[in-house]
Amino acid sequence: MNVDNKAVLLKANDAVAKGDNEGFLSFCAEDIQFEFVGDKTLQGKDAVRAYMKIAYVEPPEFNVEHLIAEGDFVSAIGEISMKDEDGKKINYSYCDVWRFQDGKMAQLKAFVIEIP
Repeated sequence: MNVDNKAVLLKANDAVAKGDNEGFLSFCAEDIQFEFVGDKTLQGKDAVRAYMKIAYVEPPEFNVEHLIAEGDFVSAIGEISMKDEDGKKINYSYCDVWRFQDGKMAQLKAFVIEIP
């Protein structure tokens, strides 16, 4: 199961990196919950879709350094680069903790810190 969950997450991230937000969402449960620790929580695919439309005007660049899986959880540690609303590239360090349910990504707890 852990290997399958890792593979799902890698495919989902690959879709985002290619600008295929709907492809990413196809790996998500309908009632997915995205929690950006210290910031906001998104509930459901429509909320995530709306967020991605604004945040990912250009596809982000991922550098996954480690994937750690146990049971229904996969943690991804790495860096992500995204452009802000002014087109300036911002680099972040992140740790995403994903919970899977029935082969779908059901919950995200994301710890994201801007790299100065």
